[in-house]
Amino acid sequence: MLLMTIVAIILLLITWFWIDFRLGLKKQRQEAKRYVQEIRNGQCEILTSGHDLYKKMITDINYAEHHIHMLFYIFRDDHIGTQVLKALKEKAKEGVKVRLLIDRVGCSISKKMQRELKKAGVSFAHSHPPKFPYLFFTLNRRNHRKITVIDGHIGYIGGFNVGDEYLGRDPKFGDWRDIHLRIEGDGCQDLQEQFLEDWTVATKEKITQQQYYPPLAKGLHELKIIPSDGAFLEESFIDFIKEATDSIYIGTPYFIPGKEIKTELIAAAKRGVDVKLIIPKQGDHPLVKEASFPYFQPLLEAGCEVFRYYRGFYHAKTIIIDKKICDIGTANVDPRSFHINHEINCLIFNKEFIKDVIEVMEHDISISERLTIEQLKNRSFFHRSKEKIATVFAPLL
Repeated sequence: MLLMTIVAIILLLITWFWIDFRLGLKKQRQEAKRYVQEIRNGQCEILTSGHDLYKKMITDINYAEHHIHMLFYIFRDDHIGTQVLKALKEKAKEGVKVRLLIDRVGCSISKKMQRELKKAGVSFAHSHPPKFPYLFFTLNRRNHRKITVIDGHIGYIGGFNVGDEYLGRDPKFGDWRDIHLRIEGDGCQDLQEQFLEDWTVATKEKITQQQYYPPLAKGLHELKIIPSDGAFLEESFIDFIKEATDSIYIGTPYFIPGKEIKTELIAAAKRGVDVKLIIPKQGDHPLVKEASFPYFQPLLEAGCEVFRYYRGFYHAKTIIIDKKICDIGTANVDPRSFHINHEINCLIFNKEFIKDVIEVMEHDISISERLTIEQLKNRSFFHRSKEKIATVFAPLL
C-alpha cells in the first residue's frame, strides 16, 4: 500500500511538472517579441582569456564617470568576483550610478556582500526569480544574458560569467576557453536598451533618461545586437545555415541542435559546405554531453567534422557563416537557449574581424581531438544507456 502511494505521488509530481512546463512555455512564446535591430558601426575587440577580460573590465569600471550597468547569469563572490564587486562599490561611493542585475538561480553573492553593496550605494536586483503559477517552468527559465555597459559608450557581451572557474582556477575543468566582446561606441545603445528593459522587469523601475544614451562614435565594425526571449533564435540559426555556400564554423559548449538544425547542417555538408563543429570533450552538467551523441553519426556520415576540445573546458558560443557573418554571444545550440532562456548575441559583418575569430577557432581545432565514426561505434553500453536517458531530458538540458 505504501509503495502504491509513493508511486502515485511520483506520477502526480511528474504530471504537474509536465503541465507546468508546457503552460509556462506557451505563455512565454506568446509574450516573446521579435527584435528588429539596426546595423551599427562600432569598434569590437575579441577577448578569449578571463584574465584579459576582467583586467579590461575592471579598468573600464575604474574610469567610469556616470554609470555602470552590469547583468550576468552567474556571479560568484570568490576571488575575482570580490575584485569586481570592490571596484563597483568604490565607484558607487564616488557618486557613479551602479546597477547590478544577477539571475536569481545563478547568483552566488552572499547576503552579507549584498548588504555591503547596497550600503555602498550599488543598486542590486535579482532577475527571473521562480514564481507561481508556473513554478517549475520559471525555475528553468533563466536570464542567461551577460551585458555590461559603462557610461553608455563601452559595452561587453559574450560567454564569460564572473567566477574563479572562468580564470581556469577550478581543477575539475582546468583552463577555461571562452569568447567575449568589448564594444566601444555605436552598438552600446542596444546593449543599454536591453539592460534597462531587463532592469525594469526585475525592479519595476522605469529608466528613460537620455543621459544613459550619449552620442556615440562610429567604428570599423558593422554589427547588430540580437536579443531573444525564448523564441525566434532557432529560426535565425536555421536561416544562417541555409544561406551558407562555403563554410560553417560552430563553437558551443552544449550541442543539442534538434531535428531541424541537424537536417540543415547535413544538407549544407552535402552541397559542399565545409562544416566544422567545436565542442568540449568533458561535460560540466550531468547528461548534457551524452545528449549530443545521437546527433554526431549522421553529421559525420554527411561530411561534417566534429572536434572535441580537451585542454580545459570549451565554453565559447560562436557561429561563422561563409567568413562573412560572425555570431558571438550567450546562446548555445540547444533547446534551453532556443526555447527557454533569455539570451543576447552580436552579429558582426566585418571580414577582417571575422578573419581574426576564425584564427582563434582554427587554433582551438588544432588542439582538439577529431571525433571519428569508429569512436562512435565503440561507445560502451553504459555510455549508450546514458544517451538514452539524456535524450528523454534533452528539452531541459
